[in-house]
Amino acid sequence: MHKWFLSHQWKEMTRSNFWQKSIVINIIIGFFMLIMFSYLVLLGLFIDKILIDIYPEGDIFAIFNGGIIYYLGADLFVRFFMYSLPVINIESYLPLPIKKSKILNFILLKSTINIFNVLPLLVFIPFALKVVLANYSGALALSWFVLMIVLVLNNSFLLHYLKRRFIDKPAFVGVLALIIVAAILLDKFDIYSLSEISSKFFTYISYNPIFIIVSVIILALMYVMNYTYLKSRMSIEEVNVKKQRKVDGLSKLKYLDSFGDLGEMILLELKLVWRNKRCRSVINMSPIFLFYGFFFYPQEIYLEGFGFLIFVGVFMTGGIMFNYGQYMLSWESNYFDGIIANNIDFYKHFKAKYYMIISTVIICYVLTIPYVYFGTKVLIINTATFLFNLGFLSVLLMYFSSNSRKRMDMTKSSAFNYQGLGATNWIMILPFFLLPIVIWLPFNLMGVPYWGIGVIGGIGVVSLAFHKSLMKIVVNRFEEKKHLIAEGFREL
Repeated sequence: MHKWFLSHQWKEMTRSNFWQKSIVINIIIGFFMLIMFSYLVLLGLFIDKILIDIYPEGDIFAIFNGGIIYYLGADLFVRFFMYSLPVINIESYLPLPIKKSKILNFILLKSTINIFNVLPLLVFIPFALKVVLANYSGALALSWFVLMIVLVLNNSFLLHYLKRRFIDKPAFVGVLALIIVAAILLDKFDIYSLSEISSKFFTYISYNPIFIIVSVIILALMYVMNYTYLKSRMSIEEVNVKKQRKVDGLSKLKYLDSFGDLGEMILLELKLVWRNKRCRSVINMSPIFLFYGFFFYPQEIYLEGFGFLIFVGVFMTGGIMFNYGQYMLSWESNYFDGIIANNIDFYKHFKAKYYMIISTVIICYVLTIPYVYFGTKVLIINTATFLFNLGFLSVLLMYFSSNSRKRMDMTKSSAFNYQGLGATNWIMILPFFLLPIVIWLPFNLMGVPYWGIGVIGGIGVVSLAFHKSLMKIVVNRFEEKKHLIAEGFREL
């Protein structure tokens, strides 16, 4: 039976339009995946040298185990946004004489083979062979590696259950992210060392493999928990009811009605983002950008300069803006002909999108204000890049959005999904990050770097003052290209 299911899945994948029409993109993505795999293998081979340089007097095996708890937490967080739950077309199989248990077991077993379960093995296998086996014993290396596999699978099944239960509750993910960040900060400032507990716990279990049975039992419970949850919702009636009852709170927003047609268009934009899987997953992944500061600001090498801080500032305050702005027309590709055929005020249409964009920039900036802990220099640069994003890059992004020609399927998740993305999407975004640095660079060469920061912020303020004129330029360009855009969106 599983062979039959696999055959259907293979045919579904190879016969899809994306597979047939995106061979070049698939080759490029495959090339970058190969590079990423190579880097992870090299990390596994040389991580002992890296850890020795950082902790010259420490036990490499114990230090590595100290980071496992953080890996599991980060893995759970990233999977929530980037991992698509394994599914098959259940409605097609339910009327057939197939046991539901076989369908459910196939779905769950299929979930164990995914890239998030494979990637850590590229680090764990070299580490087990080069460090644990070479310096300790084969028995310890084997028990430790088995423990790592079980932990990865436990994380995978836990994610499946949490995502099915909390997929419409982003606050849950926010709480998870805060817990992870709080644990890292407590560890960094020696208030409470979770890494020390992780080190002792996983090292002890590795030396006493009998306790691995406990983790295997937990894995079995996770499997049963997912199986039971899916079985309770595996009926045609349940599937149809969920489709019919999918209602969100956006319909209850009455405040926007006071803005007339503009408010109605903003509400439609909100509904588009929230009710479609593709754009919702893109927006949900975007807050990850806000945590980039924790990777760079604590390191003096970055705080001493300006250029990289400008890049990080643009990235953090404009991450959601870039994800939303460059796809905002492609998200309308399914009904774009209806938009241009109706008597729509395109100025208001783009103004609604503009308000959506600047709202995300303002929210991101407010959330980055606590980074002032690392110095007023960080706050000054983030404020300047915020103004630059708010006034100038937001309009520039909308101007270039008229280059969109690729249709998007809004029912599919964005994780590892490149359908609807053209070369312009990959190339267009690079100058946006480099432009503020290019503006600042001459002032830095003259020895007045803060003047350059002021000019970056000043350009944003001036652009805000003339945003109505700039918006007319955006709308005029759209008017010129709307039929070319529509022609591109009609191609399946």
